[in-house]
Amino acid sequence: MARLPLTKEEVATGRLVLSLKSVGLTPEQFFRLCSDNREISMELTAQKELVIMAPAGIESGWRETKIIYRLADWALKDGTGIALGPTAGYTLPNGAVRAPDASWMPRERWEAIPKEEREKFAHTYPDFALELMSPSNTLAELHAKMTEYIANGARLGWLIDPYEKHVYIYRPGQRFETLENPTTISGDPVLPGFVFNVTEIW
Repeated sequence: MARLPLTKEEVATGRLVLSLKSVGLTPEQFFRLCSDNREISMELTAQKELVIMAPAGIESGWRETKIIYRLADWALKDGTGIALGPTAGYTLPNGAVRAPDASWMPRERWEAIPKEEREKFAHTYPDFALELMSPSNTLAELHAKMTEYIANGARLGWLIDPYEKHVYIYRPGQRFETLENPTTISGDPVLPGFVFNVTEIW
């Protein structure tokens, strides 16, 4: 399944993409593949491409942890939904299996998922999805992922680029909004009352 040589982009980003179109990998097989290789971060695109990603650097990991902590703290106090981190995989309506760096879904949709499916890549979608730019990402790749989340049911998306200090806001039916070096970003009305101080991770 692997192929050599790696492209310059794959070497530079630590990200490998393999086509599985002719393999016919089922959702159950993909889940087992991820379970058997827990040290590797993997996603499956709607085009049946397996995306293998290197672990985040410690600074990217610190930024991600700060974001998840703030979102989870708000979600626990708000009580209307569930906050999830980057190890939670969603099987989106288009068939892709994605794991946003942070996400949130309403409690009623969470409770509607059978318990046995919660331990797998449940067939659902986040109402809010966040991706954090790291050295292993390209901006074009993350823009495509954010567009995919919105097209598959998400009501709000944030793409945070800590290097350029830009935040891209995605909403259904609108072109994304670009904020240059903002101090805070608000999750209203999808995440009512949630305000993230972006300067914490600049």
